[in-house]
Amino acid sequence: MIEKPPQRQASGQQAALSRWENEGGPDARQKDELQDIPELTNTELVHLRVRVIALENIIISLLTQAPDEQHELIREMADFISPRAASTQHQLTIDAASHMRKFVDRAIQFRELPDAQS
Repeated sequence: MIEKPPQRQASGQQAALSRWENEGGPDARQKDELQDIPELTNTELVHLRVRVIALENIIISLLTQAPDEQHELIREMADFISPRAASTQHQLTIDAASHMRKFVDRAIQFRELPDAQS
């Protein structure tokens, strides 16, 4: 993988992180486009949930093989998105940070399981 220069990479990370301030919602340009999107049906919501569960398990399996530095970076990101004491406590952000930490914890537990083929 090609690494970006540190300054450019930091600026890209800051731009991505700034989206957490509004829960990753649309920016002003996208609001008009979102008004034309129909509501999801129950079937579509069920399929979406299944896909999210699948993605969660894929992430956990990838984190199982990730170095400890990657786990620490995820924990730092969870701390970063957690609301500060003087700010509004958004439950979705709190839950997202908690899930990020749990993904790392589950990956570490999975890594520590004895090999089933031994």
